[in-house]
Amino acid sequence: MKPLIVLISVFIIAITAFKLTNKPLNYPLAGRIALSCMLMFTAIGHFIYSKGMAAMFPSLVPFRLELVVVSGLLEIAFAVGLLLPAYQQLTSWLLILFFVLVLPFNIRAALQHINYQTGELNGPGPAYLWFRVPLQILFIGWAYFSAIKNSILH
Repeated sequence: MKPLIVLISVFIIAITAFKLTNKPLNYPLAGRIALSCMLMFTAIGHFIYSKGMAAMFPSLVPFRLELVVVSGLLEIAFAVGLLLPAYQQLTSWLLILFFVLVLPFNIRAALQHINYQTGELNGPGPAYLWFRVPLQILFIGWAYFSAIKNSILH
């Protein structure tokens, strides 16, 4: 829920900033700014809650803690890449792939009631998937429409 709040809030702030500075409304740019801020926000969680997030991986996966740190670093790289015109389309495709690849771990965590902050088995459970799966689809669509579709049309 927090990433969604960051995404929407920053998008509104960016659009407001365009209006207040009398610049033409640039929804794709506002979308990329919002997505970049959201990714920076979620990346922080990878470092603060790394042990809890490592519990989202099956025990047979080696280097779980390291994978969480790497995924946080990837999110930072995606946040930067979305704001660099020469890299925004490639970054968006890679980000979409990332969103698809992490979804099974989010589903597994929900089904097993894993709390991503603590790693304990007191998480929200399968009901969370009614929110998480559509949220992941929103993130994928957001990445597509703010960077890829805009690039294809111009």
